[in-house]
Amino acid sequence: MYSSIVGQIADLQTLSLPDLRERWRALFGTDPPGYSREHLVRRLAYRVQELAYGGLSAVTRAKLRDLVPASERLGPDGMLGPLKSRKREDGMPVVGTRLIREWHGARHEVTVVQGGFDYGGVVYRSLSAVAKAITRQHWNGRLFFGLCDRKGKAP
Repeated sequence: MYSSIVGQIADLQTLSLPDLRERWRALFGTDPPGYSREHLVRRLAYRVQELAYGGLSAVTRAKLRDLVPASERLGPDGMLGPLKSRKREDGMPVVGTRLIREWHGARHEVTVVQGGFDYGGVVYRSLSAVAKAITRQHWNGRLFFGLCDRKGKAP
């Protein structure tokens, strides 16, 4: 049985978009949403495993449902609608966002954390401080990491 599940999932990668939509109808019993081919493949792969091994427990589904505000719950097709963009009030990225910048051939990665920006295990209070640590020059941190243009507006 394990190999047939793996085979079904591998088979999804080779199907055309019309065939993926037909597979959706067979596995879900509904018309497929207008998602990209890649999303359909991922969602169908999950469904194949869900049917073979069982889905989420009722307790887990209830916990997940409680995390989603009532205004964003499942739509008429039973699928969760598009998620709303999360932005901090000050226009900076939300906690957990990773900013990646290449500078003089080296890759620099910064993670937004509560109260600042983690770069190389050190938490800086501002992106400008991180940019200065990387370049040894004064920089506008938002500009350095591509969060705004030279006029301070989001790109």
